[in-house]
Amino acid sequence: MANRDAPVNGKKSRLSLQKDGNLVLIDAGQHVIWSTQTQSKSSSLELKLKNTGNLVLALQQQQQQQHVLWQSFDYPTDTLLPNQPFTRNTQLVSSRSSTNYSSGYYKLIFDHDSILRLIYDNLETTSNYWPDPKIRTYYAGRFEYIDARTAQLDSYGLFNSTDGFSFTTTDYGLGPQRMMRLDTDGNVRAYTQAGIGMKWEVTWQAISQICRIDGTCGPNSLCTYSNYGRKCSCLHGFKMAHSQDWSAGCEPDQSMDCKEDGCDFIALPYAEFYGYDIRFHVNTTLDACKKDCLHDNNCRGFNFAYLSDKGFFCFLKSSLHNGYQNGVYSTIYIKMPTRLASSFNNRKAVGRSSFTCPRPVVTLLARPYEKINDTRPLGFMVVVGCTIGFMEIVCILFFWYCSSKHSSTVDQLYFPASTGFRKFTYHELKKASHNFSEEIGKGGASVVYKARLKDNRIAAIKKLKNSGEQGEDEFQAEISTIGRMNHMNLIETWGYCAEGNNRLVVYEYMENGSLANNLRLGKLDWATRFNIVLGTAKGLAYLHEECLEWILHCDVKPHNILLDGDYNPKVGDFGLSKRWDRGGSDQWKFSVMRGTRGYMAPEWVLNLAITSKVDVFSYGVVVLEMIAGKGPGDGGLIDWVRGRWVDRVEDIVDASIRGEYDPVMMENLVRIALQCTEEDSEARPTMSNVVSMLLQIL
Repeated sequence: MANRDAPVNGKKSRLSLQKDGNLVLIDAGQHVIWSTQTQSKSSSLELKLKNTGNLVLALQQQQQQQHVLWQSFDYPTDTLLPNQPFTRNTQLVSSRSSTNYSSGYYKLIFDHDSILRLIYDNLETTSNYWPDPKIRTYYAGRFEYIDARTAQLDSYGLFNSTDGFSFTTTDYGLGPQRMMRLDTDGNVRAYTQAGIGMKWEVTWQAISQICRIDGTCGPNSLCTYSNYGRKCSCLHGFKMAHSQDWSAGCEPDQSMDCKEDGCDFIALPYAEFYGYDIRFHVNTTLDACKKDCLHDNNCRGFNFAYLSDKGFFCFLKSSLHNGYQNGVYSTIYIKMPTRLASSFNNRKAVGRSSFTCPRPVVTLLARPYEKINDTRPLGFMVVVGCTIGFMEIVCILFFWYCSSKHSSTVDQLYFPASTGFRKFTYHELKKASHNFSEEIGKGGASVVYKARLKDNRIAAIKKLKNSGEQGEDEFQAEISTIGRMNHMNLIETWGYCAEGNNRLVVYEYMENGSLANNLRLGKLDWATRFNIVLGTAKGLAYLHEECLEWILHCDVKPHNILLDGDYNPKVGDFGLSKRWDRGGSDQWKFSVMRGTRGYMAPEWVLNLAITSKVDVFSYGVVVLEMIAGKGPGDGGLIDWVRGRWVDRVEDIVDASIRGEYDPVMMENLVRIALQCTEEDSEARPTMSNVVSMLLQIL
């Protein structure tokens, strides 16, 4: 990828070969942001994409020979293709996530000692974790200080490196397409494209225990294994430092100062924190290690274990990085204030970060009374005090009931802290929208108005019609959901209003309105439609798999996909959404059906388990609607497409885009959409799989 950390604008950018022999990438603003830095006046200069996957800029010479000026094989991003040389001058750098292709923290390089290594490299620390740094290089089968530093995966699935490392894929042999990639989790894997749907399947990986990868969960956190793969958890007394990124680790939830009541230790069995050792004690005791750590202000804790040849030993730690649990024959003792250590529950080794705010408890204030010299009996005072206390309780409960009835609930008072965006007054929103005069959209439960805020931002204000219990539930669901999201294909919300019976949500104004309106007017060309298909998939994949609390949208349809000035899609309207704890089961519980008729998955009607695949089904219906230019009706669109597209894809394509699309690309897109709308939820792909398939057909 060229210029991966500052990519070009999605519209009106171009790659061009200039007359001076320089291949340049020009942004929409007409600025050169990347080039090959080559020069040639020759008329035989050509740019060619070879069957190997190598993009080559070369001069054609006599006898079919080439003089290569530049080739993409010399500048890999995160992937090696068969027969692509990997040298001392190249490196693989992971992406930040499955939908964010900017530079991540993991690298595959030849180190200065000629060893092929995986390293973790962020702004604060750099460490190598493969081959295992605990094992000496020679015993790991590697040879140091070799003059040549090259490695290559051949067409048969055999990988060889000059440092002695090699592997063979499980499907060794000539034939299938292969690649080797440094994935976002820091693991290197070989993939083969095979099976139904030609999916990429793992045929080798460098590290089997993914918790052993440095930086997996960040400092002050612990990586553990569960039925759902790896899981990151904050240590006792810590909370997540960044709500969307575990690599940032955890930060103290309260003061860790031991000056007031001293320090103590909590023990986490079968756990280890690798690196950052201050000292190493052999043949020692647990009390001696504790004493040493307590007298050292830089000590954060220590690993304590037993080896048959060394007796008991401990490593004192200056920082708690690279923590993992399970399969480790040692115990980590973490130093913290005595008051905090005393609240630690040994049966629950680590505390999992949660966004759930505790419901406020109504507590009576202790009121001081002046002591009155009174000779009346003590019993009379007790009766009076109890009466006053009872009346206060009644008044507080009555006030709480009235407040909740007028929707000024205690929960609403906590919205700013939990969501992180602004609370507007009804008066300023009424003024910004000129008394709600310009209506730009309408739904069954809301009306949307255009407004200009005080800072001159153009906003869309959604005003809920229903102020009853259902409307209140949708309002609270939406503002508690959107505060946890940050993605280019999700609507950006700026605030809300909750005054009396008024419930309003303020979000960015989308110049081109909803996808539904644009489809009805026939304004979208084929390239724009495919861009909307891909962007919507990325937004839903983020909701399902990348948020700290995964989110089920429940109402994916063209009316809820909005388009900005460049027709980039953003998924909106989270009134029916459902949050789900990542550590829970892959099934949601619902008391009633959610969604819009025609876009709802069969699970809703058949009372089957509800998973993220219901959003996948709705997405598939939306894609078919964009292809065919007709609505789903009562589900007839899916059967109509299945019955007609087998013979000719042209028979199902909207007349307004005929002649614009590539037939092979369109056939692949129809296949993906039909796979998303399979009746059996298990047969449907995940949204991240959909994104991968869409990128492959580009």
